[in-house]
Amino acid sequence: MTKQLKAAVLCLSMAISLLAGGVSAAQQKKPAEVSPAPIPAPILTAKRVFVANGGGDRSGYEAATYSGGPDRAYNEFYSVMKAWGRYELVLSPGEADLIFEIRFTVFQPEHPRGLQADDPATDAQLRFVIRDAKSHEKLWGLTAHSRAAALQSNRDKNFEEALGAVVVEVKRIAGPAK
Repeated sequence: MTKQLKAAVLCLSMAISLLAGGVSAAQQKKPAEVSPAPIPAPILTAKRVFVANGGGDRSGYEAATYSGGPDRAYNEFYSVMKAWGRYELVLSPGEADLIFEIRFTVFQPEHPRGLQADDPATDAQLRFVIRDAKSHEKLWGLTAHSRAAALQSNRDKNFEEALGAVVVEVKRIAGPAK
């Protein structure tokens, strides 16, 4: 055998053994379980919360015929937080330990003919953010999507499901009412 052929055979055999070893090692390794990251302490220790109406980037209430108007998410979320009792709800951010900001935005398709009254929303989102009231840093956030629907009653039901998902997450991270 020539030196070049011997070198090629040696390289090939090394590559095969490395690949086989890598595949074998990959098959033997179990995926590492990742411990959950800690929930920011201010969320767990806060006593007073200011609920802020985050508004929306674009109103789709009229075209999508969501009932309750643009303040619906704020009003319903505020009511649920008050009934829950985990935090004392205050009337100004300066009195609060945390700021809970809720926003409902309806993104609709752009049509050459413009938005029509019967165009259902294509992507309605509830965006929820928890901020530290003193530093204004974002501590937690999530987006819940409200599925599109042709009928107003179904859009409203889907809105309620999305709001429920936000509330479940808030209660999960904050812990039970005290």
